[in-house]
Amino acid sequence: MAWTWIAGLLVLAHTASLPDQLAITSEGREIAVVRRTDYEFPLPGLPIVNDIKLLELTAKMERLVYQPPTNAMLDASGGIVPDKLGYKLDLRVWEDEFYRYMTEGKSASMEAPLRAVYPRVDSELLTTLKEKRIGYYTTYYNSNNRNRSHNIDLAVKALNNRYVFPGESFSFNQTLGERTAGKGYRRAKVIVRGEVAEGIGGGICQVSSTLFNAVDRAGLTIVQRYSHSRNVPYVPPGRDATVSWYGPDFVFNNPYDHPVLIRAFSGGGQTTILIYSAEEIHNRPREVPSASKKLPAEVPADRNVNQILP
Repeated sequence: MAWTWIAGLLVLAHTASLPDQLAITSEGREIAVVRRTDYEFPLPGLPIVNDIKLLELTAKMERLVYQPPTNAMLDASGGIVPDKLGYKLDLRVWEDEFYRYMTEGKSASMEAPLRAVYPRVDSELLTTLKEKRIGYYTTYYNSNNRNRSHNIDLAVKALNNRYVFPGESFSFNQTLGERTAGKGYRRAKVIVRGEVAEGIGGGICQVSSTLFNAVDRAGLTIVQRYSHSRNVPYVPPGRDATVSWYGPDFVFNNPYDHPVLIRAFSGGGQTTILIYSAEEIHNRPREVPSASKKLPAEVPADRNVNQILP
């Protein structure tokens, strides 16, 4: 019995001598400091880790160290911008090292263990996906309407270099997110042949309509599309796709056995969207009427908003 008490006292003396604070670093940078006593139950003998608090700490560490991977993409001239690895917390190694610190740790710092996260599209795959253009469409707009042109540019940049894998669906609203002033979208309320467009983010429906026609030409599966209540001037009648954050969305699905790549450009009064894939793709293109190059007659409804004349 005496030896049992002596062993217990030795264990308590050992744990009391361990550092109470642990600095957690990532790539040499301190990201958190934790106290040992906050993660153990106050019981005699060997320290027992409070697993609930450890789970909370683990979730925090996952957020702090996560670096998303970056897919390979094409630059403005069609050159390949290489992919980049991402990183996430290595959960197994993290838990092993944290338990070791709690029971026998002598160091007051620990580097968060990381695991590589690979991008879905690397340079090699992109080389094959840019081989064959399977769909395209161009619409035209009045570039003198500065706010509307600005919104179109923002939306086009959000669409450019997007991938849709076999069996996946693509949502216009989810891809762009909510169109707000905080994201740089401007008021562009205009009357086009008697129809009033939306305020913040005006012009976005021209981008979604251009995408719809390019996707339709490529033979992809249209899942969800809504038309405006009246014809719009930038696409032929019945060829539009209206969208709004709390309303209609444009969604399509990739039925092919190869991923597809979306390329989107705007400038000089025209918006062009192209759909690419691998040379081996067996696509089923559709006939789609082209948009008129004649600019619509636009009447500004909010002149000089944002101190910019339309």
